[in-house]
Amino acid sequence: MSSEEIVPSFEELGLPASLVKSVKDLGYESPSPIQAASIPVLLNGDSLLGQAQTGTGKTAAFALPLLARIDIKQKSPQVLVLTPTRELAIQVAEAFQSYARDIPGFHVLPIYGGHSMTLQLKQLSRGPQVIVGTPGRVMDHLRRESLNTATIKAIVLDEADEMLKMGFIDDVDWILEKVPHPRQVALFSATMPDEIRKVARRHLQGAQEIRIAAKTSTVDTISQRYWMVSGVHKMDALTRIMETEPFDAAIIFVRTKTATVELAEKLEARGYSASALNGDMNQALRERTVNQLKNRKLDIVIATDVAARGLDVERITHVINYDIPYDTEAYVHRIGRTGRAGRTGEAILFVTPRERGLLRAIERATRQEITRMDLPTREMVAEQRVKQFKESVVEMIGSVGADMDFFRNMVQELAKENELSLEDVAAALAWKVQKKRPLILPPEEIAPRRERDDRRDDRSDRGGERGGERRPRRERPTDVNFVRYRIEVGRNEGLQPGDIVGAIANEAGIESKYIGNIRLYDQFSTVELPEGMPADVMNHLQKTRVRQVPMNISIDNGPEQPREQRPRGGDRPRGDKPRGDRPRGDRPRGDRPRGDRPRSDKPRGERPPKAD
Repeated sequence: MSSEEIVPSFEELGLPASLVKSVKDLGYESPSPIQAASIPVLLNGDSLLGQAQTGTGKTAAFALPLLARIDIKQKSPQVLVLTPTRELAIQVAEAFQSYARDIPGFHVLPIYGGHSMTLQLKQLSRGPQVIVGTPGRVMDHLRRESLNTATIKAIVLDEADEMLKMGFIDDVDWILEKVPHPRQVALFSATMPDEIRKVARRHLQGAQEIRIAAKTSTVDTISQRYWMVSGVHKMDALTRIMETEPFDAAIIFVRTKTATVELAEKLEARGYSASALNGDMNQALRERTVNQLKNRKLDIVIATDVAARGLDVERITHVINYDIPYDTEAYVHRIGRTGRAGRTGEAILFVTPRERGLLRAIERATRQEITRMDLPTREMVAEQRVKQFKESVVEMIGSVGADMDFFRNMVQELAKENELSLEDVAAALAWKVQKKRPLILPPEEIAPRRERDDRRDDRSDRGGERGGERRPRRERPTDVNFVRYRIEVGRNEGLQPGDIVGAIANEAGIESKYIGNIRLYDQFSTVELPEGMPADVMNHLQKTRVRQVPMNISIDNGPEQPREQRPRGGDRPRGDKPRGDRPRGDRPRGDRPRGDRPRSDKPRGERPPKAD
């Protein structure tokens, strides 16, 4: 089946009134093509094989009809959604919760690696109707028998091609075998490689197939740029950009309601006319904020995705994604607030190094390149302030009118009485006026250290200049012997030291002070842990996933390399290669132990955490 027709309303798809109300409250006016084609099929209880690009609204396409089929009185899992990444799992769970806002007693639970198993077990005992999880953690719960499959009526495989790329497709196959028949299965994928087709033939007999043609979603009149940020001083970066960009009005997007208020307060403290716009505000207050933006009483609005849906203000010239969205549909909606009706607009995206995958996912889905931008320098900020100051003085001279004679005479008398030049008097007045917004920036406002941090982060984004990256030393107990362990996850997966600490602390219950030095390499990492780790703890850590990859932890018997001997550039450090005597790729695919990740010469950092 191929469909591009959009029906007039959600009501005509047969959804319950409560769900129709929810989607309208969220700002959706009519279904997207994938929603219009999928919702009736899933409402009817049939299985579905859907092919559509990321950012086309697939989450609502399966969440709405499956919510309509849930027995809210039954406190046990009825729908299981598998996603390739924890970010997508969280986002899909949040979408289910948003759509079910008018369904009392509904409970959805995201489960993924790196999160407390004890907490997840407690939450599972409460009987959520919908489970959204990554394959590895779902397998853990199935082995523990903490996830009951007897009551599951529907399974969704979201971003199936990404699960294939990340080596999860065997895990997905294993999970599907554990869910008894009869069950409804919905598989969504941007592409349909042979491996996905094989899964469909095994588990989706008689499924209806829907294919939605890909198309560019963003507006050609919008210039799109991104800045690679360390994430530590985004506020300073935002201020520099706002100072140097010639904007009329701007909307800044963040992920949380709390962030809208905090950012608005910080911008107001720095002299900007800014206000928050979020879902906690009542309708009257939201309308008042939008009207103030239209009437030039506000210049900047800080908003969440939900609050900004349908916002159309002609004077918005800039959209700034302070927090990158987890899915491309949200990105397209955000930047669509500018460049409307043929006007030009500017879209700026803040991206931390670990979010590069999301950036690439957006570029692929929109089929448009987002240009990297440099952060405005301290000198550029000062030059812009001087320019604006001069313009304001000239504008003031033209608007003072008859009173100008009085002040002119006063200045001349002041200069004559004190034997001062008119230039000195003007300079002193200018200095007094600019005190709150200095034209000469003090060093502490934009510290040189931060400039160095930006350049260091830029090097990190290009892959670094050395093979290993040492984590700053922490104070650790002197009465404990530490042993160096190797884990099969590295910088190519976007790994950060905090990921390792969080996974080990949560999954093994080890306090952070007992986690020693950490080194990050491209394809693996090392971490020091106390000697004599219990076997059951090590077995559990073996299967624990970090950045969606099993740690496969083992004692590292390789020598620690002196700093001067570490390879630079693209050379791998000693031992940074697959283990075993067989060459990479020699082992047939079917022989790979379930849960092992596929090896590839392509850096895993190219693999984006996809989101719908």
